[in-house]
Amino acid sequence: MGILDFIFDDHKSDTELLHIVELKNQRCEVFYDKLKFIYIELPKFKKEEHELETQFDKWLYVFRHLSNLQDRPRKLQDRIFQKLFEAAEIARFSPEERDAYEDSLKYYRDLKNVVDTSREEGILEGIEKGIEKRNVEIAQKMKEKGLSNSEISELTGLSEDEINVL
Repeated sequence: MGILDFIFDDHKSDTELLHIVELKNQRCEVFYDKLKFIYIELPKFKKEEHELETQFDKWLYVFRHLSNLQDRPRKLQDRIFQKLFEAAEIARFSPEERDAYEDSLKYYRDLKNVVDTSREEGILEGIEKGIEKRNVEIAQKMKEKGLSNSEISELTGLSEDEINVL
């Protein structure tokens, strides 16, 4: 796919801006339907903001006017365009600002990884302690029912010394 910032000489009088080119064999049959050349002649896109109706219109408007836009137009409030405008803001950073941004992003990601890892470890530790606590409770009930320490050990995974303490 290509987005052209010019109009082909052969297409100057053609109003169509989206072109799909397919390869055909000697019998004029499409050679391979998954192989297409798609290009858009962007200078032919003339719609103003109030005329935008489809997502395709909105994207072409952004491509055509992004360098001139100061704020995100009302018609471009979709979430995907929010991400695009945030990326465009970052692209305008000076080298120093970009370095500071990248450093802060790295710091944030490192911190998030530490928090996520700690959370996962805490969850696993909590599960282990919960299982251990439940095994002790079960062992106590088994002991009350008169099962031997070796049977309780076999069923709960607790050592006989741990069972003796109960």
